[in-house]
Amino acid sequence: MEHQHPSEHNSKGGHEDHHGRMAADFRRRFWISLFLTLPVLVLSPMIQAFFGLDDTLRFAGDRYLLLLLSSFVFFYGGWPFLRGLAEELAKKLPGMMTLIAVATTTAYVYSTAVALGVDGKLFFWELVTLIDIMLLGHWIEMKSVLGASRALEKLAQLMPSEAHRLTEDGRTEDVMLQELRIGDRVLIKPGEKIPVDGEVFDGESSVNEAMLTGESLPVDKKTGSEVIGGSVNGEGSLRVVVKKTGKDSFLAQMIEIVRQAKDSKSRTQNLADRAAFWLTLLALTAGILTFLVWFALMEQDVAFSLERAVTVMVITCPHALGLAIPLVVAVSTSLAARNGLLIRDRAAFELARKIDAVIFDKTGTLTEGRFGVSDVLVFDDEFDRREIFNLAASVEASSQHPLAQGIIDEADETYLAGQFTSISGKGVRAEVKGQTIMVASPGYLEEKNIGIDDRRIRQLSAEGKTVVFVLVDGKPTGAIALADIVRPESKTAVTKLRENGIRCIMLTGDNRRVAEWVAKKIGLDEVIAEVLPEEKSSRVREIQDRGLIVAMTGDGINDAPALAAADVGIAIGAGTDVAVETADIVLVKSNPLDTLAVISLAKATYSKMLQNLFWATGYNALAIPLAAGALYSFGILLNPAAGAVLMSLSTVIVAVNARLLRI
Repeated sequence: MEHQHPSEHNSKGGHEDHHGRMAADFRRRFWISLFLTLPVLVLSPMIQAFFGLDDTLRFAGDRYLLLLLSSFVFFYGGWPFLRGLAEELAKKLPGMMTLIAVATTTAYVYSTAVALGVDGKLFFWELVTLIDIMLLGHWIEMKSVLGASRALEKLAQLMPSEAHRLTEDGRTEDVMLQELRIGDRVLIKPGEKIPVDGEVFDGESSVNEAMLTGESLPVDKKTGSEVIGGSVNGEGSLRVVVKKTGKDSFLAQMIEIVRQAKDSKSRTQNLADRAAFWLTLLALTAGILTFLVWFALMEQDVAFSLERAVTVMVITCPHALGLAIPLVVAVSTSLAARNGLLIRDRAAFELARKIDAVIFDKTGTLTEGRFGVSDVLVFDDEFDRREIFNLAASVEASSQHPLAQGIIDEADETYLAGQFTSISGKGVRAEVKGQTIMVASPGYLEEKNIGIDDRRIRQLSAEGKTVVFVLVDGKPTGAIALADIVRPESKTAVTKLRENGIRCIMLTGDNRRVAEWVAKKIGLDEVIAEVLPEEKSSRVREIQDRGLIVAMTGDGINDAPALAAADVGIAIGAGTDVAVETADIVLVKSNPLDTLAVISLAKATYSKMLQNLFWATGYNALAIPLAAGALYSFGILLNPAAGAVLMSLSTVIVAVNARLLRI
C-alpha cells in the first residue's frame, strides 16, 4: 500500500483511481481492525484492572488468544504503515509512516515477549487502538482528496456520441463520432449539440457557446460561420463541413489544457509530515539512548532498560499527531458543508488563507447567466411601458430565442398571436390585436432604413446591453434593453473582499463593453475581457507571476483550465460538472459571498491545525524525558501503562480542540 502526500496525488493526472483504492483499503482495514479491537480490550489486563475485573475475565490461555488477535491487527491493520516504513527508509526520508511503524512494532515485539513469558507489562490494547486511529486518520485523509481530478472525463462527455452525416445523394446516416473525417458534411438539427468543429455551408441559427467560450449571448451562425463541437444549436438547422477531429478539436485541446494545469499545480507541504519527521528522529534517538543509558551507564538489567525505552516509544506514539490534522479537516469539512462550501482538495483549502487576489468569471458567477430587462424606452405616446411589454411578450411567446424569456417575464399579460414568423438574425413577427407586431434587432432597422436618433440607445449599447425594438405596423414604438442580470450578492462580496486587502479581478470571454459595465456596477479592481478559453489559464499564471496567490471562481467549461491553474479553484455549484470536478472548493449556493467565507474558514482551520500540532508535538517534547526516567532520582518513574495513559490524554486534548472549531 503506497502512501504519498495527498497534494502529490492531486498534482498528477490519472491518480483518482489510486485514491479510490487507497480510501477503500484504509476503510476496510479500519473496520476489520476495530471489530477485533473489542475482544483485545476485554482481554487486556490493564483494562480489566481498571474496571476491577481481574479475576472475572481471566481464563487459561487468555494471553495467547490476546497475542493472536493483536498479531492479526498488527500485521493486517498495520500493513500500510509497515510498507510505508520500508518506502520512507528507501528514500532516506523517515516521516509519519516510519514513526507509526516503529511505535507499533516496538509495542508489538515487547508485548509479544511478555505474553510468551518475559517479565513486563502487556500493552496490546494500546497497539491495536493506535493502529485503529491511524487507519481512521488516513481514511479521512484519502476521502478529502477523492474526486479532485475527474474533470477530463466530464469534458469528454460533452460531445454527442453520434452525428448525422450527409451522404452524396442528400440523405443522412447516423454514424459514431470517431467515424467522421475532415471534409465530411453533417446535419445539426434544432436543439442538438454540435458534434464537431466545422464551418457552416447551409442554414442559419443561433448557437449557445456560453459554457465553452464564456460569451453570454447566443451567437448567430450562417454560411461561412465556424461552429465549435460541444456547443448547443438553437432554433434553426445547420449543415456543417467537418474541419477538425480528434485531438485537434477545440474540446480536445481544452481537455489537454486542464490536464497540464492540474499537473503543474503547486504542492503544499503537509505540516504533520514535517512535524512527524522531526518527532521520528527524536523518538528513535530518545528510545535508543534511554536503553543505552540505563543498561550501560546506570547498570540496570535488560528488562528495566527495555521497559524504559519502550515507555519512551509508547509515550511518543503519534495518536495525537495522527489526528491533529485529519480531525481538524473532518470538522472543518463538515462545518463547511453545512454552510454550502464543499472542500475537495485539502492542500488548496489550507492555502486559501493566503489568497491575495480573487479572479471571477462573469457569466453565471458574478451574474446569473440569464437575461433580464434593464431599460425600456417609449417612442410613441399612444403606448405606455406596460403595453409595449405585453405586445412584445405576445410575439416572443412563440419564439425559442434565449432573449424571449426575459421579455415574457416582465409582461403583465400576453395576447393571442397569429401568423408567427421568425426571421433568423433579424427578429420575430406576429399578428396581435389586429396589428402587425415585430420585435426586431438593430440590424433589421438598418436594413429597412428605419432611423432612430436617440442618445439613450447609444448609451445602452455602449454599456454592452442588447437592445431590441418593438414595431407596430412597421413603426418603431419602443425599445427594450436586456442584460445579463448581476447577482445581488456580487457587489457585497467584492466590497468585503477588498476590505480584507484582496484584489478582485474579472476574467471573461464576454465582450469588453459588457464586462466593464458589470465591473463598474460592482466595483472590481481589474477587468480582463474577450479572453479565449485556451488563454484563461495563461492569464491566471500572469497574475500569479505578479507574486500573488490567486483564487479563481467560475462555473463554465471555459473556466476549467483557469480553475485548475489557480492556486485555489472555486466552482459555483450551479455550474457545469466539469467546473465543479476541476475545482478545489465548490460553492453550493452559487453565492460569490461564500468566497469570503472560504477564506475565513481556511484561516480558522489553519489556526486549529497549528494549535493541535503544538499539543501533539509539545506534549511529546515534555513527556519523553519523563518517560526516559529523568526524575527517577526523585522517585518518579513512568511505566509503559502510565505512558500510554498520558499519550491518550494528548489525543483527547487534540480531539476536543478540533471540535472547538465549530464555535
